[in-house]
Amino acid sequence: MKILLVASSIIFPIAMFFLQSRIKLFRIIFNIIAVISALIFGNIAATSIYQILIDNTVFMTAIHSVFLNPYFLITGAYLGVFLLYRLMILTLDES
Repeated sequence: MKILLVASSIIFPIAMFFLQSRIKLFRIIFNIIAVISALIFGNIAATSIYQILIDNTVFMTAIHSVFLNPYFLITGAYLGVFLLYRLMILTLDES
C-alpha cells in the first residue's frame, strides 16, 4: 500500500502535466477542482476545530478524528498532487 501511495504521488502529477500540455481545457479543470478541494478541505478543518472549541475537549486527541473523514483525505490528497503538478509546471517554465 505504501508503494502505491508513493507511486501515485509521482505518476498522477506527471499524467496531469502531459494532459494539460495536450488539451488546454484540462488546465482549467485541474484548477477548478483544486479550488473546490481547498474549500472543502479548509471548511472541514475549520468546523472540526470549531466543534472542539465549543465542546471544550482535549484538542490534541480530538482533532485527529478529522483524519477519519474521507472527504478531508480525498481533497487533501488532490491538493498534494496538484501542488506537485504546479511545481512541475513552474520548474519547466523556468528552464
